[in-house]
Amino acid sequence: MTRLFVYGTLKRGGSNHAYLAGQQFIGQARTVPGFTLIALGDYPGMVRLGADAVDGEIWAVDDERLKRLDALEGVDVGLYERAPIALAPPHTADEAVQAYLYLGSIEGRVPLGAVWPV
Repeated sequence: MTRLFVYGTLKRGGSNHAYLAGQQFIGQARTVPGFTLIALGDYPGMVRLGADAVDGEIWAVDDERLKRLDALEGVDVGLYERAPIALAPPHTADEAVQAYLYLGSIEGRVPLGAVWPV
């Protein structure tokens, strides 16, 4: 199982949450400062930028579902990468968590800060 931090449409109530059906919700979390969300239309992208800390959820995801999520997020075409990130307390540095980070240009994109509302 991979612990995955989700911050946008995959969150509970989000338009793509069905992709997490059958997976285990761990709880609410926040990244350490150094990330921000940017508007990409109907969904956000998280990038390493600024001093924000992004709010989201942690899910335990099996390998088969992770492959489907990678396809949804465009990992194979370079839209996002799945990378390890650090979470703010009460989570600890030894808790391995991954998140999808946006790899496209952010020029002209609107920064959203810490929260994508669902």
